[in-house]
Amino acid sequence: MDALVNAGLGVVFALGIALTAFMLIRSWGGASWLYTTAVAVVMCGLALVRRRGAWPAAAGVAVAACAVGVSMAAALPQEPSPAAALALAVLVGSSLRVLPLPTAAAVAAGGVAVVALAWFSGPTSSTASTALATVLVAGALVVGPLLRAFAPVR
Repeated sequence: MDALVNAGLGVVFALGIALTAFMLIRSWGGASWLYTTAVAVVMCGLALVRRRGAWPAAAGVAVAACAVGVSMAAALPQEPSPAAALALAVLVGSSLRVLPLPTAAAVAAGGVAVVALAWFSGPTSSTASTALATVLVAGALVVGPLLRAFAPVR
């Protein structure tokens, strides 16, 4: 079952990355899409190995936070991109479901901090991408604990 879930998630991630790259090529032009694509690939890869302990979630939060800062400093398209935001939500929700509570709370706080940083990262911070990241992480903050309570890991 886990392999099937990861395969489906991988397809969604690949389509999200490709669509975001296409949209950035059309709107920003140049090589601006390369940074966003690289961040999304790393984030999605971490989300696909989320069951290997706390390190994928911690690394994902760190990558997302750094990506927001770099995109702001270098005037690149705002992070997290839709695919990276989905990966962050998967990492937060999965952490809240399976990791020990202190670790899960730290990952959740990191996810919230990344979204807050995105909202305050500059004059174009109020974008659809930021709103999507907010909704996805908020959903993970609700669904993760619900799954912990009602669908415990065996």
